Amino acid sequence: MPTVTFLNHDGSAQEVNVESGTSLMQAAIDNGVEGIVAECGGACSCATCHCYIAEGWMEKVGLPSDLERDMLDCVVKPGPTSRLGCQVSVTEQLDGLVVRVPEAQY
Repeated sequence: MPTVTFLNHDGSAQEVNVESGTSLMQAAIDNGVEGIVAECGGACSCATCHCYIAEGWMEKVGLPSDLERDMLDCVVKPGPTSRLGCQVSVTEQLDGLVVRVPEAQY
């Protein structure tokens, strides 16, 4: 089971085990990660699951789709590694992934 570490705005970390095929958003919700609200439930229509993928992981995670890119235009402080957690499916290849939750979502 892959492990993902969510970094909070205060520098604390929360490591969670994620079943393969689960979205980052759902993993965060299931494990009480603060700052991931997921108002739309994973429909890629609210951007309240915005997160930053740690440097070095984007190639494995992949780039956002056109729809996701449009939604990322709505977030506070988008960055080059911004993704919506609902659009990132955790796989064994992502074991050890580090994700930062934006301070603006707390």
